[in-house]
Order: sequence, then C-alpha cells, then structure tokens
Amino acid sequence: MKTNGARYLEGLGIAFELREYEVDPEDLSAITVAKKIGMPPEQVFKTLLTVGEGRHIFAVVPGDAELDFKKLARAAGLRKAEMVSLKDVQPLTGYIRGGVTIFGAKKAFPVYVDETVVLFDKISVSAGARGTQLILSPEDYLRAAAALEVAVETVDLTKVAAGGPAT
Repeated sequence: MKTNGARYLEGLGIAFELREYEVDPEDLSAITVAKKIGMPPEQVFKTLLTVGEGRHIFAVVPGDAELDFKKLARAAGLRKAEMVSLKDVQPLTGYIRGGVTIFGAKKAFPVYVDETVVLFDKISVSAGARGTQLILSPEDYLRAAAALEVAVETVDLTKVAAGGPAT
C-alpha cells in the first residue's frame, strides 16, 4: 500500500522498501511490529509526538527503548516535555496511533532522533499507516527528515535500563 510517507520519500528520490504486516489493534508495540517484519526491535524506531511549553516535537526512539522526557526536554531547550494526548495525535499529524511518521504529517515539527539510529545499515519506521513500515538507511532517514525544513538532531533520548550504566 502506498502511503504519504512513501510518497514523500519518492519525491526526494530516496530508496526504501515497504514492508506490510498483520495489525493487532490490541498490541501496537514496536517490539511486536519488529517480530512481524523480521527485524530486531532496536532497528524498528517508533515516532512519538510530544509537547513542551506549547511546542510540539517528534521523538524517534528504538522500539525496545523508553523515551527519557528529561533528555528530550534538555535537547530541545525546554523545562519539560510529555506525550501529546492521544486524542490530539491525529488532528496534529494526520496519523493514528501505531501509524505516526514524520513524513507527510500535517505539520512539520522539530525531530529528535535517538543517536543509536546511525549504528545500523537499515532501520524501520512507520510508513504513515498501521501495518506498513518503511525500511531505509539511517542516512536517508535523516536526509529526508532534514528536507522537512525543521530542526533535526540526533541525541541520546532513551532511559537507561534498570541495572545499566548511568549516563
């Protein structure tokens, strides 16, 4: 299925693969998506819409990680950041939960991507619809994000796992 995200990448001449999977509306987790598309969860990035001080920001983190809101706020120069209310996701992005992508969203918001994105040859992100993922190189993802003409940064955005090293 061709999505807004796929059309956006095509418009930039960026190579990608569309990978479709069966959606379970009761389990939209990135870890489940990773299993269904045959990729490790750390290579399947989830796109989260956050808000802080009235500013909306996309945070893109590995599927097996949890967003550290304090790190995001620091990176964005905010005192605090939090998830946007679920009821506001579709009006702000044009996408429903489980299908949010930065590409083709109603409005381009600043994008903060976890720095681990560059560790892989290929990553997966939502194509803009539940059940469809875009597989592309991290470099192409970041290049396409920058083409949105918004701030795009790679920073450490994830919480340290229990028992892991402190950052």
